[in-house]
This record gives sequence, C-alpha cells and structure tokens, in this order.
Amino acid sequence: MKPGGFWLHLTLLGASLPAVLGWMDPGTRRGLSVGVGESQAEESRSFEVMRREGLSGHSGLPTSCGKKFCSRGSRCVLSRETGEPECRCLEACRPSYVPVCGSDGRFYENHCELHRAACLLEKKIVIVHSKDCFLKGDPCTMADYARLKNVLLAIQTRLQPPQEGDSRQDPASQKRLLVESLFKDLDADGDGHLSSNELAQHVLKEQDLEEDFLGCSPGDLLRFDDYNKDGSLTLHEFYTAFQVVQLSLAPEERVSVATVTVGLSTVLTCAIRGDLRPPIIWKRNGLALNFLDLEDINDFGEDDSLYITKVTTIHMGNYTCHASGHEELFQTHVLQVNVPPVIRVYPETQAQEPGVAASLRCHAEGIPMPRITWLKNGVDVSTQMSKQLSLLANGSELHISSVRYEDTGAYTCIAKNEVGVDEDISSLFIEDSARKTLANILWREEGLSVGNMFYVFSNDGIIILHPVDCEIQRHLKPTEKIFMSYEEICPQGEGDATQPCQWASAVNVRHRYIYVAQPALSRVLVVDVQAQKVLQSIGVDPLPAKLSYDKSHDQVWVLSWGDVHKSQPSLQVITEASTGQGQHLIRTPFTGVDDFFIPPTNLIINHIRFGFIFNKSEPVVHKVDLERLMLLKTIGLQRYGCMPQAMAHTHLGGYFFIQCRQDGSTSAAPQLLIDSVTDSVIGPNGDVSGTPHTSPDGRFIVSAAATSPKLHVQEITLRGEIQTLYDLTISQGISDVAFQRSFTQGNQYYVYATLETEPALLFLELSTGKTGVLKNLKEPPRGPAWPWGGPRRIMRDSGLFGQYLLTPAQESLFLINGRQKTLRCEVSGIKRGTTVVWVGEV
Repeated sequence: MKPGGFWLHLTLLGASLPAVLGWMDPGTRRGLSVGVGESQAEESRSFEVMRREGLSGHSGLPTSCGKKFCSRGSRCVLSRETGEPECRCLEACRPSYVPVCGSDGRFYENHCELHRAACLLEKKIVIVHSKDCFLKGDPCTMADYARLKNVLLAIQTRLQPPQEGDSRQDPASQKRLLVESLFKDLDADGDGHLSSNELAQHVLKEQDLEEDFLGCSPGDLLRFDDYNKDGSLTLHEFYTAFQVVQLSLAPEERVSVATVTVGLSTVLTCAIRGDLRPPIIWKRNGLALNFLDLEDINDFGEDDSLYITKVTTIHMGNYTCHASGHEELFQTHVLQVNVPPVIRVYPETQAQEPGVAASLRCHAEGIPMPRITWLKNGVDVSTQMSKQLSLLANGSELHISSVRYEDTGAYTCIAKNEVGVDEDISSLFIEDSARKTLANILWREEGLSVGNMFYVFSNDGIIILHPVDCEIQRHLKPTEKIFMSYEEICPQGEGDATQPCQWASAVNVRHRYIYVAQPALSRVLVVDVQAQKVLQSIGVDPLPAKLSYDKSHDQVWVLSWGDVHKSQPSLQVITEASTGQGQHLIRTPFTGVDDFFIPPTNLIINHIRFGFIFNKSEPVVHKVDLERLMLLKTIGLQRYGCMPQAMAHTHLGGYFFIQCRQDGSTSAAPQLLIDSVTDSVIGPNGDVSGTPHTSPDGRFIVSAAATSPKLHVQEITLRGEIQTLYDLTISQGISDVAFQRSFTQGNQYYVYATLETEPALLFLELSTGKTGVLKNLKEPPRGPAWPWGGPRRIMRDSGLFGQYLLTPAQESLFLINGRQKTLRCEVSGIKRGTTVVWVGEV
C-alpha cells in the first residue's frame, strides 16, 4: 500500500498522525499496542503451532524440523539437497496493514514484512517508535497537507461566497457545496476527473499563496487521496480528501415499524448510509442512549444497531437514529410490543337456583386486544345463542337470564390473539335450594361469607359491609380484643369520656389479611379476613401515616412521621406479610422521607422491582430496589423547579407521571414525565396538572386536583405514545377517583369522581367522554380532623369484577351500583368511615 492510502486510512479513522504512531494520546497508544501485540502474538502462535506440528509429525513436515528453531521472518523446511532441516526466509507475508518503522529507516506495512526483510538482508532490523521513516524525504507533512486543504477551501469561499439560501443550510451541507464548487473549478475540461495538469494549473493561479502551503501543493491531492491509483481524482475521491460526509436515507425507510413479542430480544438497525458516516446516535424520548449504562439496552454492535434484550411493554415507543453531528437526517423506529393474553374469570364457581339469572365474566388483557370465545363442556356456546343465553360486552360476559338444570356445566373462557392463547373455567351449578351440596356450601362460604366485602374503619371500630344486601355483616367494636395480645382494638385513653378509633391507611394483602395503621398508638393491626378478627398488632415508629403493599416481595411498607410536624420521618418494611404471623420488621436506611410510591401490579405486569421515594425539601425522586432496600439512583427535577407531591405509572411505554407541589402561586403546578427505560425526565406532560391516576390496565391516565376545575384524560396508544383524549371543565375540584370496568364495552373503563365541595358523584366513560352526576349524597366528612387524613371524600371500587363503589359521608356510607349508575343504598350510623378496603376476588 502506498503512503497516500495509509493517510487515507488515518483520515477515515479520524485520527492524527501522532496519535496513530503512539506518541501522544495514551488511549490511542494502548489501542495501537494492542494491534501490535496481536500481530506479534499471531506470529508467535503460528510458529508454536508449526513447532508442535513438527514434533508430532501430523503436518507433513519432517519430525526433525520440530527441533530446529527459526527466527521471525523465516520458517523451517527440509533441504532438497541434504535432507536436513534449515531455516529459509518467508516467501510472502499474510496481507495486513499495521505500519511500522524499522531501525533501518524504512517503512514496513506490518511486522512480518519487517522481519522478512531482516531475514533477506541478513541483518538485524528492529521496530523503532519514530515517525521519521513515514515522512523521510517528504517535504509535505500531514500537518502541511491538512493546512493546504483548509487554504484551498478558504480561497474557494472568497471566490464564491455562500448564497442566501446556502446560509440556511447546516454546516455539513455548506461544506459539501463548497467542495463541489472547488472540484468544478479545478476540472478544466469538465470530464469529471482531476488530472495532475489541472491541479498544477491551479497552483499557477494562486502563486501568491504558495508559501502558505509550505512543502505541499494541490498535486499532493493525487499522491495522498487517489484511491484507485489511476492518476486522477473523481468527485467521490475529492469528497473523501476533504472529509465531506455524504449521508442518505431512502424515503420509504424514514419510519420503520418493528413488532416483537414480550420477553424476546430485538435489534433495530439504522438505515442511514453514506461515505465517512460518523457513529450512529440512538435516542429515545430525545435522550441519547449510547452513553447510558442501561441494563436492557447495552450493546450497539459493529453496525451501530440498537439491541434490546428481554423486551417488555415499557420498551414500546419511538426510537430515532442519526449520524453524530448530523441530526437533521434521522430515522424513526416505532417499536410495538405484543403480549399474549392473560385472563381472569369470575366467579370460578357458583351455585344458583332454577329460574334466576346468572352471569359468568371473563376479563382478558393482551396486545393486540384478545378475542374472547366461550365453550360449555367443550362446545362453542355461539352455536347455542337464544333469548335466554347471550354474550355481552364484546363477549366478556356470558349471561343466562333464567337458569335451568341443564345449564350446569364447565364454561371455558378462551382469549386468543396473534401471539398466544389463555383460558380458564367458570363452573355453574343449578341446584335446589333445599339441597346443601358441596358446591353450594363452597359458593356460600367463598362468594358471600368471606369475600366481596368492604371493610370500613370508622370512629366506632371496624365495619364489615356486604354491598349486595346493603347490610353490616359484622361490627368489631373498639372494645373487642386483639386475638394474640388480648389488647383492645382501640384502647380508651386516660380521662377520655369516649373511645373513638383513629385510623390512617390500610392495605389488602392477597385477600387474606388487612394491615391498617393506628397513628396515635404507633402500631399496625393485622385483620384476618377469613376469621373476620383482628389477629395481632405490630409496633412501628411513632405516627404511622401511610401503608403500601409490595405484592412482588410480599412486603408492607410503613411511612411514619415521628410527630405531627413530620420532623422525624422513617420508612419501615414488614416482610412475609401474607403469612399473617411471624413477620419481621426491617428499618430502611432512607431518611427524611416525605412520601413514597410503589407501582401497582396488574394482569400483564406481575412483578415490580423498583419503588420511589421523595423528600419535602429536595427537587428529586430517589429510585430504590424493593428487594434489597437500597438506593439505586437519584433523578433530578431541579431544572423544572419541581418538588414531587404525587406519582403514577403506566407500563405501556414506561411512563411515570409526577405531580409537582403547588408553589404558592395561583397557577396550577405542572406534571412531569419520566421515562422508566432511561430514568430520565422527558419534560412537562403538556399543560396537564393535578394528581395522576392510572387505570388498572395502564391505558388511561386521569389527572385532577381538589383545587382545580379541570379534569384531564389521556390515553397510551399501542405505540407507546401519550394522547390527550379530552379536558373537562367541572364546577369544582375533584376529591378522589376510582376506576370500574365497563359492563357494555369490552376493554373500556369508567371513572367515578367525588367532588370536593358538593355532595355529588361524577361518572365518566373514558373512551367517549360521556358524563353523568349522582347528587344528594350528603355532606362529606368534615376535616380532616387528623393531619394524616387523605382526600376529603374518598372513593373506593370493588375490584376487577365488582359493580359496587363506596363513598362516606359525615355519619353514613353511600353504596353506588356502577352497573346501573344509581345509588344502591345509604348505611347510616357510621361516623368518619374514611379508611376503606375492598376484599374480593383475586
């Protein structure tokens, strides 16, 4: 290879001569030494293999050759004349270009050539770390050559100043136009090739600048950058000489859609092509991924492709790629994630008397949306449709208006989409009420006695309320004893005339237990759902104000304030919560905690690894490992001046929604978006403000506040994009919201919202925006009387298949029938029932 080719290689690599030769940059020096070491190691290995083969006699070489040592640049062969082994110089070296300087002052293309030359010349030649041989006798150094090209472009700029339209182009495009015009001026005969004569003529035109070129002349363009050695330069070679990057992207490739099934891996390849293309930069939500240490996006490969391992729904969304320094040309990759169906049926078993109505419900989630079919004892029920048997809500409910004995059977719900299928069975027994069969007993116990209840924690103890009958099934008075310690549920303080209970927060633990905080007593009670008794109390730090259940690790997180001023907050974790006894209480290392957030699980996402905590005095969110109770990283919100107040999450696209604390101004505080793939702030969520609430399937985000008349509804598309459906203006703020599945449309939800200042309830069909209002629900509880009180009027739903909702008034409870959008009943005599837990189907 001629010297010009060598310099071309250096130019393509973006390296300077000193760096390549190893005199300046330590990193480059290490890179070059690796190449040298690899070449030397390769020669050593080949010699050692040859030596071993000679010893074994398997290579065709005589065995005696294995005892003959030959220096580098030579090999052992058997002499034809004497038959004895002897060393002979290599006839040729393997082609490779790792240039080195020899101690003889000559330039060699690789180590092998140097050692071969030493063998042929029969003299010692060693590698020297000097650049003299590269430039020996050459008046045009690389620095002078680079200066020559800069001067040529400067002259061209003076001769042909940029036009008005050119100035609006990016620098790379301006440089390309300048180089094109220089080539055109040099190409005197217009044949598209620059000859030595044409380049020499340019020197004659610019004699006054010749001294600026030092030892170089335009003719050196041929010497250094004539790729094919044909004695002329093409425009393509001219582009290379001046390092003009030419990038292209076919119009049909500007947007690429890739679909991958959850759990698999995928590769996104950038379609931007071109000579001297710089490295590819990948972005997601405007943030460069190349420089982040990500667990699931960590290898960009030799072709600059983006590798995503174990794809989940948080990875869906848009990814862009562009060449470094050329953001104007980019390709968008839309990553869609398919999810096999996951279903739940309700009830799993039911017994009904002849003549009554029965419903079997099946809820399916997946991407694309699964199609639901029903089988009865293995036969498709669609062939048996009648006035008595009908399918509702896109097949998600099988309704029998008047059951008969022959309707007894196993009803299989099957959900299927392009990537999978899931099924489950709901059994129906039609039996005479006088017959107490096993099925009837099981259904009575599991369906009515234990499950499907609201547990209401009020001033007067614990109320267990059955919504169907609108009756209090059991009332645990404040004087009742805790089973394991024999303490009272709500002990009477000294000098108190009455014995009111004080409750803060409660959580459902796998429909087996309820953990509820008693702030004034610095303890958490464990309620046994099966026995409907308080099982035990767990002492925690003073003033426990918030509980949250981490289902993935079976832990209850307890936030205690220390005192009413939150001067000594702490986080503790109760492990093995679903065992009901033998739990351990662990103190976490997190200090100064104002609030925390653990994303909920759902049918598709059944394991959560990370939680988030934030402090009142810091504009940051801390990401923590839920299992190891360790701080992983801190996400700064200083740029937006945001002190976090509330948080929500959707697994679709992996967005976190953060409501910032009101700063005292009249304008509503903004919401911020965080990308859970990169743990980086994307920016404001448009003009949305208010506490964010996410529907159980992650598709809808409802944002509202007690101080704002705006209610914002957004939807996450199957491409992971946030779209605003609509904004509603209501007469006053929203106190609390709850979601309920639609009974008429599959995969749709209603939201129910209590109003902050009126005794009314707003219900809203999320997909259409249709609204309604239930009025005259009496005044909400006054207060809050305690500093740890939550919303002024809470709203609680009854689970995935439930049709009832509950909201308290000052001295009563209101039950709402969501299926009929009507008031079911009012249960009076319950004061401040502001802590409510639903226990029902899994």
